[in-house]
Amino acid sequence: MAVEYECCESQFFLHIVIIVLLVLFAGLMSGLTLGLMSLSLVDLEVLAKSGTPKDRTYAEKILPVVKKQHLLLCTLLICNAAAMEALPIFLDRLVTAWGAILISVTLILLFGEIIPQSVCTRYGLAIGAYVSPFVRVLVWVCFPVAYPISKLLDYLLGHEHVALFRRAELKTLVNMHGNEAGKGGELTHDETTIIAGALELTAKTASDAMTPISDTFSVDINAKLDRNLINIILERGHSRVPVYYEEPTNIIGLVLVKNLLTIHPEDEMLVKSVTIRRIPKVPETLPLYDILNEFQKGHSHMAVVVRQCNKTATKSPMSGGDIR
Repeated sequence: MAVEYECCESQFFLHIVIIVLLVLFAGLMSGLTLGLMSLSLVDLEVLAKSGTPKDRTYAEKILPVVKKQHLLLCTLLICNAAAMEALPIFLDRLVTAWGAILISVTLILLFGEIIPQSVCTRYGLAIGAYVSPFVRVLVWVCFPVAYPISKLLDYLLGHEHVALFRRAELKTLVNMHGNEAGKGGELTHDETTIIAGALELTAKTASDAMTPISDTFSVDINAKLDRNLINIILERGHSRVPVYYEEPTNIIGLVLVKNLLTIHPEDEMLVKSVTIRRIPKVPETLPLYDILNEFQKGHSHMAVVVRQCNKTATKSPMSGGDIR
């Protein structure tokens, strides 16, 4: 009689231990499903390359596991479903059928769903890194069942889940990271302005960035470099001054202001006596990226934007763009 009582008592505690392990296992699978699947490959790659040292370590451990997202998803869901289905079986041996259902639902809801998902939502990166070896083992255990399902999902939904931002979305994201947005961002106003301007370069052409020729300062090629003209040039503060012939719209080149330092105003030399550098002419539809590439070659830091009158490439001077 005592042996039978001890056997029943040992089975009772064994069932309790199994029930606790099943609840913890189901909770871990549920939390990892939310925590790992919410981490996109792009986010993990960014953290692995430019995150904090701790985040880099976590991301490098998680990346190999998350790369096959459908296989990981199937593995976690299969393990979660197996734990939840096995729980009532062991509870039924301790309590009545309705009690087993009530207790299993309560345990799964509280300890298998709410608490694990809340914790993994906040600490999903760290938890995923620590249990990644265990997840690898589960993937191999569930591989015969999970792999065919994952391949079917790859075929139906596609296996690429790259969540890159479009240019407009990236610009909005940069603005939100500015310290003026009030969201805890570290970027200054100047930094957000520069980044946003760089993102807009592909959509802008020369006509969008040019300075109208009516607002530019230029000199006639036949003008005398007397004291008055030299003082005006120096007061403008430009490093380069466009040179025109007869009309301000007829820009033929430019002079470097530093070359005028050796000229004596009393000599009243003509502008054409100074070295006149060639100034490139670009169509108004030329993208700013192409103009920037030309400027980076060092040939010129200024260009004249011309209007394309017709399809025969007939051009008329329109305006000068001073980019310094």
